[in-house]
Amino acid sequence: MSIFGKKPRECREAKGLSQKELAKLLNTYYSVIGKYERDEMQPSIEAAKKIAKLVSTTVGYLLGETDEENILKDPEMLKRLHEIEKMDNEDRGIILKVLDGFIKSVKLKNIAAL
Repeated sequence: MSIFGKKPRECREAKGLSQKELAKLLNTYYSVIGKYERDEMQPSIEAAKKIAKLVSTTVGYLLGETDEENILKDPEMLKRLHEIEKMDNEDRGIILKVLDGFIKSVKLKNIAAL
C-alpha cells in the first residue's frame, strides 16, 4: 500500500496551494496531481523532486523514508555541511567535536531553563 499521495497532499495544503496551482507550477494538469494524491499514479523521479521543492520538503519525506519533513532544507546549513565534508578527516573530526560541544551546551541550557 503506497503512502506517497498523502504526504504531498499534506505539504501542498500546508503551503496553501490548490491542486490547480501546483499543477501549473509543475506544468501539468491538475488531474495528474489528483492521481498522485490518490495513489492512482506515481510521479517520475524528476516530478517528485520538483514537487518536493515546491512544497518545501524532501523526496525522502514524500516517499516515507523519513518523518522529518524539512530535514536539511536550510541552504546555509547545507552549504556549511558541504564545506565540512570537503575537509580532510582530521579537520572534519575537530569541527564535529566543536559542534558536538556547542549542541550539548545548548541542550543543557534548555534543560536548565525548564
